[in-house]
Order: sequence, then structure tokens, then C-alpha cells
Amino acid sequence: MTEPERGIILERGLVRGGKTIHSLNPAYLIEKIIRERIFEALYWKEQCFGLTAATICDRAVELTYVGGQYGQQKPTPFLCLAFKLIQLQPERDIVLEYLAAEDFKYLRALAAFYIRLTFPAADVYKLLEPLLADYHKLKLRNMNGFQLTYMDEFIDSLLIEERVCDIALPRLPKRIVLEDNEVLEPRDSALGSELDDSDDEGE
Repeated sequence: MTEPERGIILERGLVRGGKTIHSLNPAYLIEKIIRERIFEALYWKEQCFGLTAATICDRAVELTYVGGQYGQQKPTPFLCLAFKLIQLQPERDIVLEYLAAEDFKYLRALAAFYIRLTFPAADVYKLLEPLLADYHKLKLRNMNGFQLTYMDEFIDSLLIEERVCDIALPRLPKRIVLEDNEVLEPRDSALGSELDDSDDEGE
């Protein structure tokens, strides 16, 4: 679906006519001060103008690190593209295609970040937990420079931390609460399977 069909992007990034997310205008998922810094960023002005749900992939596969702000509180390209996705509100199937792109780890990380920000809690667990078995290396940029992390660590932070890439994440209920309410099935743990196998061998 084209951008005008999803909603009109107004001045300062607010979206009119698009779907609300968590009962908010999608732009409000990013704090105002960070939105302002994104709009002033050279990357936003030069690389994000006119992007669609299809062409944003071209930018995402060029990413070389994840992160929020760096240096003098400059937003990273990762954060700029995440905000562009929030504006575009791509169809669910398109986001899932991004997430399935194993050969493009930063596109996958971007999709995971977007899912955590915008999808319902049950979908967040269902879609992101399988990536806890993805051990691709990722470069993370923050105020202190670059550091090495891994996809599973990045996904774990999305599931348990309150802020990731300098963005306050929407509240995520504990998994056990969703299980008790029969919204989620109990999670199959790879470690649990190994323990079961060990018990069988002992017998």
C-alpha cells in the first residue's frame, strides 16, 4: 500500500490518516527531542526523503551498525530508518519479510526493533523469540563509540529492557502473564529439550 494510502506525513513527522499504534499517533513512539534531532540529521535529509516500504530495504541493507544516538547526540542511520518505518507503517507481511531476511542482519534487526515498537505484545514474543537463536555479530554504536554485540543479545534487550537505542519502548507484559491469560502458549526452551534428552539417557 502506498504512503498516501497509509496516511499523510505532516510537518515534523506526525502522521494524519494512518493507523494509530498503541492508541497514539505513530510519531509519538519516538520522543519529541529525538524526533527533532532526526529531522536535522544529514542522513535523514539526504537518504530518507521519498523512501517507500520497498525502497527502504535498499538503505537498510547498507547499514553497518545498530544504535540510537552518538557523538553530540546525533541519531544513527539505524534510528532514522526506524522512524521512517514508523511513518510508512508498512503492511505486516512486508515487515515479516524484512524479519526473515537472514542474509541481511541489519535489516532483520531494524524489523525486530520496529516490531517491538509497534506490534501487540503477543506478536512481539512470537516473532522475536525465535531470533534468540540467531548469533550473528552486530556492531552497536552509542555515545561511547562502537562495541560488539550479537543478534540474540539485541533481541533479548528488546524483550526485557525499557530503553533500547535510546528509545523508550512501549510497556511489554511479562510472558508468564500472557501465558496465564492463555494469550501465549508456554515457550519451548532449547535448554529444556536438552535437559529432557539428558534425563532420557540417564534412565
